[in-house]
Amino acid sequence: MELLQLHYFLAVARLEHVTEAARNLHVTQSSLSKTIQRLEEDLGVALFDRVGRKLRLNEFGSRFLHRAERALFELEQGKQELSDLSNPEYSKLKLAVTTASTLPNILREFRKKHPYIHFHVQMLTTQEMIKLLDRGEVDFCLSSPPIKADNIECQIVFVDPILVAVPNGHRLADRSSVSLAELKDESFVGVKRGYGTRDVVDSICKSVGFLPTYVYEGDEPARLTALVEAGIGVAFIPSTAWNSRENIKYLKVENHELVREIALLWNTNRYISRAALDFREVVEEYFGALSKQA
Repeated sequence: MELLQLHYFLAVARLEHVTEAARNLHVTQSSLSKTIQRLEEDLGVALFDRVGRKLRLNEFGSRFLHRAERALFELEQGKQELSDLSNPEYSKLKLAVTTASTLPNILREFRKKHPYIHFHVQMLTTQEMIKLLDRGEVDFCLSSPPIKADNIECQIVFVDPILVAVPNGHRLADRSSVSLAELKDESFVGVKRGYGTRDVVDSICKSVGFLPTYVYEGDEPARLTALVEAGIGVAFIPSTAWNSRENIKYLKVENHELVREIALLWNTNRYISRAALDFREVVEEYFGALSKQA
């Protein structure tokens, strides 16, 4: 059994499609198929059921997938640990976020301590983040809502009030606060389902008798304030994403504790590099300072 066979098997198992897997691996479909066939011959069992041009993991394949992921995970952790020990100032930090509003400030502070560290950040939905965490493919995640699962450590770092953003000239613009019931006939701009703030807001609004009517749903939270300013709709905006545009008024929500919890997450089985530990310290210090200002 070869490492290449395991890498190819994981790609096919996750996509269950040889053509797409070959494209992602930058190899020919025939080469990929032959490699999977050799692996099955080595193991003495078929790992997939063939259904036309598609593949489906069978029971043997499902069981072997878990073991293969664990084996490659441990090898990757060993590689990262050795790299960290030999050249800690030039290691790489892999991050995933469902909330990006605070990330620029956090990364700026981290860069002051580690100017040569390379990092890669992905903006994901909660379910996408869980997959990466479970596979150990990221060092840390900043998530709202918090995620609790086996092998995932969840540290709540900030409780973030959610405000209502309305454009100047709006019927509520001269107010400092508003009840949720007063918003039931408004048009909203927001992120798509699957992002923490959206799910929290929809749930609480439903509890008071309505679901927000969205005229825009996207995956770029930073765009919402521009849409509010343009009069497209009102928006629920976390306080940490406050944008001091002159033509927007932010209102507190009355009679409900409308907040999101921001959590730092990591896989407890993943090797934590020195740079990653310093990143966690920067996150704790940043949100600690925010809490004192609140």
